[in-house]
Amino acid sequence: MSYSNVCISSFGYELPPVVVTSEELEERIAPMYRRLHLQPGHLEALTGIRERRWWDEGYTLTDGAVAAARKAIDNAAIDARDLQVLIYAGVCREQFEPATACAVAERLGISPDAYVYDVSNACLGVLNGLIDIANRIELGQVSAGMVVSCESSREIIEVAIQRMRAEPSMQVFAESVATLTGGSGAAAVLLTSRRGGASNGRRLVGAVSQAAPEHHRLCRWGVTLSPLEHAKLILQPDRMIKALDQLLAPETIPAAIKELMTSEKLPAAVARMLPSEKLPAALTQFMSTDSVAVLKHGVELGVRTWGAFLKKLGWARDEIDKVICHQVGSGHQDAILSQLGIPPEKEYSTYKYLGNMGTVSLPLTAALADQRRFLQPGDRVGFLGIGSGLNCLMVGWEW
Repeated sequence: MSYSNVCISSFGYELPPVVVTSEELEERIAPMYRRLHLQPGHLEALTGIRERRWWDEGYTLTDGAVAAARKAIDNAAIDARDLQVLIYAGVCREQFEPATACAVAERLGISPDAYVYDVSNACLGVLNGLIDIANRIELGQVSAGMVVSCESSREIIEVAIQRMRAEPSMQVFAESVATLTGGSGAAAVLLTSRRGGASNGRRLVGAVSQAAPEHHRLCRWGVTLSPLEHAKLILQPDRMIKALDQLLAPETIPAAIKELMTSEKLPAAVARMLPSEKLPAALTQFMSTDSVAVLKHGVELGVRTWGAFLKKLGWARDEIDKVICHQVGSGHQDAILSQLGIPPEKEYSTYKYLGNMGTVSLPLTAALADQRRFLQPGDRVGFLGIGSGLNCLMVGWEW
């Protein structure tokens, strides 16, 4: 993918007010630490993350996305109605449907003629959204668009802590460490056309994407039945068998699927297995990450993508002045920079104080690097993104 007519017009970001240190999290899982003979400070030593941030309780994803988007609009000195594309690209969304982008668009006052939709691809969502908008601009379909995201780690970290307290094993600790790195934040990137000489730099040069989908099971975040509901199925197999019989009946399938998330019209055998509240109340979030395998295969994919990226853009490794990577932690950061042959001084990082903010990490880090003049006019800059799946996307800019 090569581009001539696309540039970043502005960034916007919003940082949550609640600072949560790794020390505080360790205090909450102290029983596990004692059982496994782990010393205080182990989490920071393992990840390099001293603290991360949480939104106040009741603060919505839309609130954060709108706050970041308004800053990007103000920084670009344009009107929200000038945006012809609005993409929300967070892993965290308000609900399955409608698109969270719709709530953000309504609050911003986006033109009814604009394209408004969500993009989801783990931690690569914002970069995928950028390329989507860039393609539209390059084709001359639109002249301005914005991708925005808001992530919240409070809820999933709380779930992880509950599990670690209930099951204080080394396996659970290993599967949960990546969850504890999670941070919260919101970021927006506004792209515009360079046609007619309108540009303040930050020109998009090109991008390369590579995938290793055979590793899609290494990092998962979703919802499952709570332990209590699993127990009901295991301890009452007669009910489970009756439920399956009814669900497999042709005349039952449409109604069962249609009403699955409310439980109000499920077959009687299924309804008896559920609690008195609706089905969502019986669900719990889960996140499980094989950190060692993610690091190994992620670095392999990164090296492969890096080679294709340099070839596509016609850049030599030493000609790249700065890089902004997806922020995971010290182990991942050190490994990928080393394998790509990038000196640490060329990279700007935020994970130590903000943690892994998912889709928000890279654009918010880029915004800070730009704001603090780490990124200088004329720099060749690489955005190096990777997400569970595994997918890798690298984007080159002339700042």
